[in-house]
Amino acid sequence: MHCDAIDLFCGGYGVDRSGAGPQSSQVRAGLQWDWNRRWLESDKAYLGGYWDLTLAEWRERKYQNVEGASKNFGDIGLTPVLRYQRLGRTGFYAEAGIGAHFLSDLYDNDGRQLSTRFEFGDHLGAGYIFENHLDLGLKFQHFSNGGIKEPNGGVNFTVLRASYRF
Repeated sequence: MHCDAIDLFCGGYGVDRSGAGPQSSQVRAGLQWDWNRRWLESDKAYLGGYWDLTLAEWRERKYQNVEGASKNFGDIGLTPVLRYQRLGRTGFYAEAGIGAHFLSDLYDNDGRQLSTRFEFGDHLGAGYIFENHLDLGLKFQHFSNGGIKEPNGGVNFTVLRASYRF
């Protein structure tokens, strides 16, 4: 598949399921575009990267710190991600990224608040790509506005990810 709009190879798609404790969760779908660049290449591995475009739904289960009150809202994000991986793009990898996210509403859940709809999303992760192009990963993601405005409690998610490279 070729993405004519940005003239980059579409590298895959994925669905994430994540949680930020028992009072918050997130469901996310995304598309990734490889940079087709290699740095620090050896005879076994290299540092590469990709763009990660995501659309997510956040689910608050303790909205405004009220037991039983809930609220859902959307998130669209774009993240440049660096990935250290084996040649041939199979096997174990490690990755890190920092990107921009726009939330459809403000986060106010379980005593934690984000005061802006613009948030930075950074993550560290690791995973494994199988010969059939199935990519299973685990990442730890943090959302914060970087101190642009208070309150800025930050939100952390543990993300299980399954994606397919085509």
